[in-house]
Amino acid sequence: MTYWLELSREDFKFSCAHMTIFPDGSKERLHGHNYQVSLRVGLKDVSFQNLVPFSDIKKAVRNFCLDFKEYLLIQEKNPLVDIVSDDGKVLEVHVCGVRYVLPRNEVKLLPLDNITVECLASYVAEMLLAKLGDKAKVLTDLQVSVHESPGQGATFSTQCN
Repeated sequence: MTYWLELSREDFKFSCAHMTIFPDGSKERLHGHNYQVSLRVGLKDVSFQNLVPFSDIKKAVRNFCLDFKEYLLIQEKNPLVDIVSDDGKVLEVHVCGVRYVLPRNEVKLLPLDNITVECLASYVAEMLLAKLGDKAKVLTDLQVSVHESPGQGATFSTQCN
């Protein structure tokens, strides 16, 4: 038996820019999305002793969204991304052979091989579990969905404990 908590709040969103890279060496143009995050949390026990406060989960998701708001996300684990220099003020990066020189404070380098809704959903799940720490021990499952537009997104699902 599993109980599911569902959270899909208006403020679980972030706007940012990215470019998806394809295995053939091509990429999308730099563009942005208004991403929406939602999640389902699986619980076996909903007794008083194991009550999971929504507030902890909501705070973690909101903080994640705020951390990504209005940044350019770059996938630093992609073989077609070369970080040429990063002095803390300016980032020079080559993506599929195209040179970008960017203000460092407007870029988030993510330990991902691509910036897609699939990769973002798994990254959000990983970050959420890390932020919840011991509070995540009562979870049986976690499903995180990231949508880049209405009707277009991905869901990552993992079993916990």
